[in-house]
Amino acid sequence: MRKVVGVVFNQGGKLYQFAVGDELEVAVGDRVVVATSKGHTVGRVVHAPEEMEDRDVPSGIKNVLRVANQEDLERLARNKTYEAEARKICEDLVADLGLEMKVVSAQCSFDLSKVTFCFCAEERVDFRALVSRLNDKLKKRVELRQISARDEARLVGGYGPCGRRLCCALFAGDQEPVSIRMAKDQNLPLNPSKISGICGRLMCCLKYERDTYVRFKELAPRKGSVVSTPAGEGKVVELLPTRESVLVEVAEGHPTAFTLAELGLDKEESHD
Repeated sequence: MRKVVGVVFNQGGKLYQFAVGDELEVAVGDRVVVATSKGHTVGRVVHAPEEMEDRDVPSGIKNVLRVANQEDLERLARNKTYEAEARKICEDLVADLGLEMKVVSAQCSFDLSKVTFCFCAEERVDFRALVSRLNDKLKKRVELRQISARDEARLVGGYGPCGRRLCCALFAGDQEPVSIRMAKDQNLPLNPSKISGICGRLMCCLKYERDTYVRFKELAPRKGSVVSTPAGEGKVVELLPTRESVLVEVAEGHPTAFTLAELGLDKEESHD
């Protein structure tokens, strides 16, 4: 048996698994120093340690070296300051070279030996001259990575029309794609302005709410059907998926809300 935790390196980023030694106490929210194929770096624990059979542990899994100490956190803060400076240098060089690209972020390795610049561009960009000049300026190994509009929103962050932080930046390790089918399952208008996020792509929340609608659709009676309620038989005039309820007109002109449980439908198959 081995202890394994889930770690992310960026807000809303991909989830990675790391092994934890028995002598190390790690909890969700801890900043930890881990070994990766590109050297040591700091991540955040988002999945608590769990015991896994040796045969189920991913091959080549790396280790959590330690919970980040004060020195590690101070170094991380200095790196963040350097990243801001490196991004400004990159933006200035992009402008000098007249490149059609938007610099989104600069991310340096924990030991400051490498800097990765993420950018967005509508077309393919020849950035060889940019890399050369960045190498001269920064005296470090430089990598440029083109990212999607959704990845840009995840890195930059912000707030959606609901008033909450962007799902892509809030929920770590969630990389499941969003499809138009999810909007159809929720009976939403297929108007791009209504179902698109600030990145211009389908809103991430569509995938989080879909299961509620799908389950409700499987269990609930159809609109217009006649059902038995605690107040007598009536006609279903409205469906309320988020409340797991339906409006039933028992007496004409007086619809009443009943939950699926009150109708005895919360564990039944679909109804007509």
